[in-house]
Amino acid sequence: MLQFMAIGTTEIVLIVLAVVLLFGGKKIPELMKGLGQGVRSFKDGMKDVEKEIKDADKKDDEKK
Repeated sequence: MLQFMAIGTTEIVLIVLAVVLLFGGKKIPELMKGLGQGVRSFKDGMKDVEKEIKDADKKDDEKK
């Protein structure tokens, strides 16, 4: 059922070529840097949320 969503080598090559044509070779490193920073920021935010949840659980346990 999910086989139609499978991405093969040909599709990856076509996507890479489209990105190079749209953004040019010099812009790609900047795009990847921005993407990496965005992912890192998201992960940091998730860690903060997890920490807040754990802290809230500890406070609830201390009240009991």
